[in-house]
Amino acid sequence: MAQLTWLTAGDTAFPPVELAMNEPNGLLAAGGDLSVDRLVNAYRHGIFPWYAPGQPILWWCPAPRTVVYPENLHISRSMRKLIRQGRKTVTFDQDFSAVIKACAAPRRDADGTWITTEMQDAYIALHQAGIAHSVEVWEQEQLVGGLYGVALGKVFFGESMFSRVSNASKLGFITLVEQLQHWGVELIDCQMPTDHLFSLGAQSMPRDAFLQALTQLCPQGAANAWPAAL
Repeated sequence: MAQLTWLTAGDTAFPPVELAMNEPNGLLAAGGDLSVDRLVNAYRHGIFPWYAPGQPILWWCPAPRTVVYPENLHISRSMRKLIRQGRKTVTFDQDFSAVIKACAAPRRDADGTWITTEMQDAYIALHQAGIAHSVEVWEQEQLVGGLYGVALGKVFFGESMFSRVSNASKLGFITLVEQLQHWGVELIDCQMPTDHLFSLGAQSMPRDAFLQALTQLCPQGAANAWPAAL
Protein backbone atom coordinates (compact mmCIF):
# COMPACT_ATOMS: atom_id res chain seq x y z
CA MET A 1 0.00 0.00 0.00
CA ALA A 2 1.40 3.40 -1.01
CA GLN A 3 2.54 5.73 1.73
CA LEU A 4 1.79 9.44 1.55
CA THR A 5 5.00 11.48 1.36
CA TRP A 6 5.20 14.68 3.41
CA LEU A 7 7.15 17.54 1.86
CA THR A 8 9.19 20.13 3.67
CA ALA A 9 9.33 23.86 2.91
CA GLY A 10 12.29 24.90 0.81
CA ASP A 11 12.97 21.52 -0.81
CA THR A 12 11.12 21.55 -4.14
CA ALA A 13 11.73 17.87 -4.97
CA PHE A 14 8.83 15.40 -5.26
CA PRO A 15 8.75 11.62 -4.79
CA PRO A 16 8.51 9.48 -7.95
CA VAL A 17 5.00 9.66 -9.39
CA GLU A 18 4.93 5.86 -9.44
CA LEU A 19 4.28 6.15 -5.69
CA ALA A 20 0.96 7.94 -6.26
CA MET A 21 -2.01 6.24 -4.62
CA ASN A 22 -4.70 4.38 -6.51
CA GLU A 23 -7.31 5.54 -3.99
CA PRO A 24 -7.76 8.43 -3.91
CA ASN A 25 -6.60 8.38 -7.51
CA GLY A 26 -3.25 10.10 -7.93
CA LEU A 27 -2.60 11.44 -4.43
CA LEU A 28 1.19 11.64 -4.17
CA ALA A 29 2.31 13.98 -1.42
CA ALA A 30 1.23 16.57 1.14
CA GLY A 31 2.72 19.70 2.64
CA GLY A 32 5.49 21.88 1.32
CA ASP A 33 4.59 25.26 -0.10
CA LEU A 34 3.27 26.95 -3.26
CA SER A 35 6.44 28.75 -4.29
CA VAL A 36 7.03 29.48 -7.96
CA ASP A 37 9.98 27.06 -8.10
CA ARG A 38 8.01 24.23 -6.51
CA LEU A 39 4.99 24.75 -8.76
CA VAL A 40 7.14 24.79 -11.91
CA ASN A 41 8.90 21.61 -10.81
CA ALA A 42 5.55 20.00 -10.06
CA TYR A 43 4.07 20.75 -13.47
CA ARG A 44 7.17 19.53 -15.29
CA HIS A 45 6.61 16.16 -13.59
CA GLY A 46 2.87 16.02 -14.19
CA ILE A 47 1.98 16.98 -10.61
CA PHE A 48 -0.48 19.66 -9.49
CA PRO A 49 -1.86 20.96 -6.16
CA TRP A 50 -5.51 20.46 -5.24
CA TYR A 51 -6.92 20.64 -1.74
CA ALA A 52 -9.83 22.00 0.27
CA PRO A 53 -9.72 24.77 2.88
CA GLY A 54 -8.44 23.40 6.18
CA GLN A 55 -6.42 20.64 4.51
CA PRO A 56 -2.65 20.61 4.03
CA ILE A 57 -1.45 21.25 0.48
CA LEU A 58 -2.11 18.02 -1.44
CA TRP A 59 -0.23 17.08 -4.62
CA TRP A 60 -1.71 14.83 -7.33
CA CYS A 61 -0.76 12.90 -10.45
CA PRO A 62 -3.88 10.92 -11.44
CA ALA A 63 -4.12 8.04 -13.90
CA PRO A 64 -5.23 8.16 -16.62
CA ARG A 65 -4.76 11.81 -17.58
CA THR A 66 -7.29 13.87 -19.51
CA VAL A 67 -5.64 15.74 -22.38
CA VAL A 68 -6.45 17.58 -25.59
CA TYR A 69 -4.29 17.46 -28.69
CA PRO A 70 -4.91 20.86 -30.30
CA GLU A 71 -5.43 19.33 -33.73
CA ASN A 72 -8.24 17.17 -32.31
CA LEU A 73 -10.28 20.11 -31.00
CA HIS A 74 -13.98 19.54 -31.63
CA ILE A 75 -16.17 22.57 -32.32
CA SER A 76 -19.89 21.83 -32.42
CA ARG A 77 -22.21 23.38 -34.98
CA SER A 78 -23.82 25.54 -32.30
CA MET A 79 -20.44 26.82 -31.14
CA ARG A 80 -19.41 27.64 -34.71
CA LYS A 81 -22.60 29.69 -35.02
CA LEU A 82 -21.82 31.49 -31.75
CA ILE A 83 -18.30 32.30 -32.95
CA ARG A 84 -19.61 33.67 -36.26
CA GLN A 85 -22.02 35.98 -34.42
CA GLY A 86 -19.03 37.80 -32.93
CA ARG A 87 -20.93 39.09 -29.91
CA LYS A 88 -18.12 38.20 -27.50
CA THR A 89 -14.45 39.19 -27.49
CA VAL A 90 -11.64 36.93 -26.27
CA THR A 91 -8.37 38.30 -24.87
CA PHE A 92 -5.27 36.81 -23.24
CA ASP A 93 -3.54 37.97 -20.04
CA GLN A 94 -5.64 41.12 -19.72
CA ASP A 95 -7.00 40.48 -16.19
CA PHE A 96 -5.50 37.37 -14.63
CA SER A 97 -6.55 38.32 -11.10
CA ALA A 98 -10.20 38.76 -12.11
CA VAL A 99 -10.22 35.40 -13.90
CA ILE A 100 -8.78 33.40 -11.02
CA LYS A 101 -11.12 35.11 -8.54
CA ALA A 102 -14.09 34.28 -10.77
CA CYS A 103 -12.94 30.65 -11.00
CA ALA A 104 -12.76 30.59 -7.18
CA ALA A 105 -16.29 31.92 -6.70
CA PRO A 106 -18.93 29.54 -5.25
CA ARG A 107 -20.73 27.38 -7.80
CA ARG A 108 -24.23 25.98 -7.73
CA ASP A 109 -23.02 22.40 -8.24
CA ALA A 110 -20.24 22.45 -5.61
CA ASP A 111 -19.68 23.30 -1.96
CA GLY A 112 -16.86 25.75 -1.31
CA THR A 113 -13.80 26.09 -3.53
CA TRP A 114 -10.36 24.56 -3.82
CA ILE A 115 -8.96 27.83 -5.19
CA THR A 116 -8.19 29.29 -1.79
CA THR A 117 -6.71 32.73 -1.23
CA GLU A 118 -3.33 31.00 -0.83
CA MET A 119 -3.76 29.32 -4.22
CA GLN A 120 -4.82 32.58 -5.86
CA ASP A 121 -1.76 34.37 -4.52
CA ALA A 122 0.51 31.54 -5.71
CA TYR A 123 -0.83 31.58 -9.28
CA ILE A 124 -0.79 35.36 -9.44
CA ALA A 125 2.92 35.07 -8.59
CA LEU A 126 3.27 32.51 -11.39
CA HIS A 127 1.51 34.93 -13.72
CA GLN A 128 3.85 37.74 -12.73
CA ALA A 129 6.74 35.37 -13.51
CA GLY A 130 5.34 34.87 -17.03
CA ILE A 131 4.35 31.23 -16.43
CA ALA A 132 0.62 31.30 -15.60
CA HIS A 133 -1.78 32.86 -18.09
CA SER A 134 -5.42 33.78 -18.42
CA VAL A 135 -8.05 33.85 -21.13
CA GLU A 136 -10.85 36.41 -20.78
CA VAL A 137 -14.22 36.37 -22.55
CA TRP A 138 -15.97 39.75 -22.72
CA GLU A 139 -19.48 40.78 -23.65
CA GLN A 140 -20.23 44.51 -23.78
CA GLU A 141 -17.06 45.14 -21.74
CA GLN A 142 -18.21 42.76 -19.01
CA LEU A 143 -16.12 39.70 -18.06
CA VAL A 144 -18.47 36.78 -18.70
CA GLY A 145 -16.11 33.82 -18.82
CA GLY A 146 -12.54 32.65 -18.93
CA LEU A 147 -9.90 30.21 -17.79
CA TYR A 148 -6.32 30.10 -16.55
CA GLY A 149 -3.42 27.69 -16.61
CA VAL A 150 0.33 27.19 -16.82
CA ALA A 151 2.46 27.23 -19.99
CA LEU A 152 5.76 25.35 -20.06
CA GLY A 153 7.58 24.42 -23.24
CA LYS A 154 5.05 22.98 -25.69
CA VAL A 155 2.45 22.08 -23.05
CA PHE A 156 -0.39 24.12 -21.59
CA PHE A 157 -1.68 22.88 -18.23
CA GLY A 158 -5.28 24.00 -17.78
CA GLU A 159 -6.38 24.72 -14.22
CA SER A 160 -9.93 26.08 -14.05
CA MET A 161 -12.58 27.86 -16.09
CA PHE A 162 -15.80 29.76 -15.41
CA SER A 163 -18.88 31.00 -17.25
CA ARG A 164 -21.33 33.70 -16.27
CA VAL A 165 -23.32 33.27 -19.50
CA SER A 166 -23.95 30.18 -21.58
CA ASN A 167 -20.94 28.77 -23.50
CA ALA A 168 -18.55 31.56 -22.47
CA SER A 169 -15.91 29.19 -21.11
CA LYS A 170 -16.22 26.98 -24.21
CA LEU A 171 -15.61 29.99 -26.42
CA GLY A 172 -12.55 30.93 -24.39
CA PHE A 173 -11.20 27.39 -24.50
CA ILE A 174 -11.74 27.02 -28.26
CA THR A 175 -10.02 30.34 -28.95
CA LEU A 176 -7.13 29.36 -26.70
CA VAL A 177 -6.64 25.95 -28.31
CA GLU A 178 -6.61 27.43 -31.81
CA GLN A 179 -4.04 30.01 -30.72
CA LEU A 180 -1.90 27.41 -28.92
CA GLN A 181 -1.79 25.31 -32.07
CA HIS A 182 -0.61 28.38 -33.99
CA TRP A 183 2.13 28.87 -31.37
CA GLY A 184 3.31 25.26 -31.66
CA VAL A 185 1.92 23.90 -28.39
CA GLU A 186 1.40 20.16 -28.86
CA LEU A 187 -0.46 19.04 -25.74
CA ILE A 188 -3.03 20.51 -23.33
CA ASP A 189 -3.35 18.91 -19.91
CA CYS A 190 -6.90 19.00 -18.55
CA GLN A 191 -6.07 16.88 -15.47
CA MET A 192 -9.42 15.21 -14.67
CA PRO A 193 -12.23 13.98 -16.98
CA THR A 194 -15.49 15.89 -17.46
CA ASP A 195 -18.23 15.63 -20.06
CA HIS A 196 -17.62 19.31 -20.84
CA LEU A 197 -14.00 18.60 -21.84
CA PHE A 198 -14.77 15.42 -23.78
CA SER A 199 -17.34 17.37 -25.82
CA LEU A 200 -14.45 19.60 -26.91
CA GLY A 201 -12.21 16.76 -28.04
CA ALA A 202 -10.48 15.68 -24.82
CA GLN A 203 -9.33 12.09 -24.40
CA SER A 204 -7.82 9.87 -21.73
CA MET A 205 -4.08 9.21 -21.84
CA PRO A 206 -2.18 6.61 -19.77
CA ARG A 207 -0.14 8.31 -17.06
CA ASP A 208 3.13 6.74 -18.24
CA ALA A 209 2.57 8.06 -21.77
CA PHE A 210 1.66 11.50 -20.42
CA LEU A 211 4.81 11.70 -18.29
CA GLN A 212 6.96 10.56 -21.22
CA ALA A 213 5.40 13.29 -23.36
CA LEU A 214 6.31 15.88 -20.74
CA THR A 215 9.99 14.91 -20.87
CA GLN A 216 9.94 15.67 -24.60
CA LEU A 217 7.66 18.71 -24.65
CA CYS A 218 8.69 20.62 -21.52
CA PRO A 219 12.13 19.40 -20.45
CA GLN A 220 14.10 21.13 -17.73
CA GLY A 221 14.95 24.65 -18.84
CA ALA A 222 12.44 24.71 -21.70
CA ALA A 223 11.35 28.21 -22.62
CA ASN A 224 7.80 29.27 -21.98
CA ALA A 225 5.89 28.79 -25.23
CA TRP A 226 3.54 31.70 -24.50
CA PRO A 227 4.67 34.76 -26.48
CA ALA A 228 5.90 37.62 -24.36
CA ALA A 229 3.74 40.10 -26.26
CA LEU A 230 0.12 39.45 -27.17
